[in-house]
Parts: sequence; C-alpha cells; structure tokens
Amino acid sequence: MYTAKGRIKQGELLAQYMPLVRRHALTLQVRLPASIELDDLIQAGTVGLLEALGRFDAAQGASFATFASQRIRGAMVDELRTRDWMPRSVRRAARAMDDTVRRLEQQLGRPPEEKEIALELDMPLDEYQQLLNDTNSGQLLPFEELVADGGEPASFDVSNLPFEKLLDEQQRQTLIAAIEALPEREKLLMALYYQEELNLKEVGAVLGVTESRVSQLHSQAISRLRARLHDSA
Repeated sequence: MYTAKGRIKQGELLAQYMPLVRRHALTLQVRLPASIELDDLIQAGTVGLLEALGRFDAAQGASFATFASQRIRGAMVDELRTRDWMPRSVRRAARAMDDTVRRLEQQLGRPPEEKEIALELDMPLDEYQQLLNDTNSGQLLPFEELVADGGEPASFDVSNLPFEKLLDEQQRQTLIAAIEALPEREKLLMALYYQEELNLKEVGAVLGVTESRVSQLHSQAISRLRARLHDSA
C-alpha cells in the first residue's frame, strides 16, 4: 500500500475504500428525510476520504481504515449541518409525536398502533405517515451514540454494532430493553438494517413493503425508543 518513499498509494486506497463511503451513506440515509439524496451523501463522503488520504499519518498509531471511517462520516455530517433540512415546525411535530407515543404506551401498557397515534394527534393516518417521513432524522436520536459495544439481547445483538463507546452499562441495557419492547416488525427492521446491514430496498423486500414504508417504520421505531429512554431518564 506504500510507495518506496513510504507514501500511501492513494489511487489504490481510493478504490479500496469507496465501498466504505457508500456503506456510511446508506447507514445515514435511513435516518434522514427523503429529500436528502444518497448521491449527495456519497459525494460528501468521498471528499472526506480524499482528506483522509492526504492527512493520514501512520506514525500516529491509528489504522487507515479507522481514520478514513471517521473522516468520511464527519464529512457527511458536516454536509448535513450546512442544510436547513429540518424546519422548526417539523421538530415541534416530532416532539409532539414522541410525547403522544409515550403517553399512549403508559395508558395502553403496550406499543400503540399507527392509527392510535394518528387519532391521538388528531390527524389522518396518511398525514401521520407523512410526518414519519419528515421526522425520519438521525439528529433527533443519534442512534450510534446511544450504546457502546456490549450487551446480549435475545434477538437484536447490539454488541455487533459499530457504535461509539459513550454510555455506561445501565444505559446500554436500557436501550437494549427498549429495542426488545418494539413491535416485532419494527424490531426486525432494526436488526436487518443495523445488524445485518441490509439497505432500504433489501429491508423492504424482507418486510414486503416499499422503501418509503421502511423509512416510516424506522422513524416510528425511533420515536418509540425516544419515548422509552425519556421515561427511564
């Protein structure tokens, strides 16, 4: 991977790590509104990869894969931060949805169905589903920052996910319990996307729904997790 002078062969590494750019883009895409194009994320990530190629110093001890991964994701997040892609009105609606889900779970003693949430929000079902699309945002729940490596839930192994080591064991177990309490289809969606690393189309094929519906179900699952994590805070 290095020339006679010890410099990284940038062409080879660029080709080798471009799939990593796409993987990061797909991971972010499911948690973003439909207006955010996959190609835009890939373009931003490619810039991050190029920066990594120019700045990597093997003497620092970190592997290039680790360094590049950080730069790629950082470039994508920076690109998202430059856009006003979630209006305040949508953020308010997201908070109202979370409050409603939390209240209904307490009242019903189970995860509320979509039609029940929509009714409580006093909106038609299709309008609620559009709200799910609009609020499908990783910034509302930085999922990869909620759990560190570890934990062994029965059907969703969080320990296999590449999340940051930010929270203590009790917080990790709280998240694991929240995931286990999801409705079966939403729990399966989370496992397929985050653990099996299927893309939206592949998840939709397994669930028998469209990519747009996968996005809605993901947003709803995140809202349920936020509600449960809020109650445990």
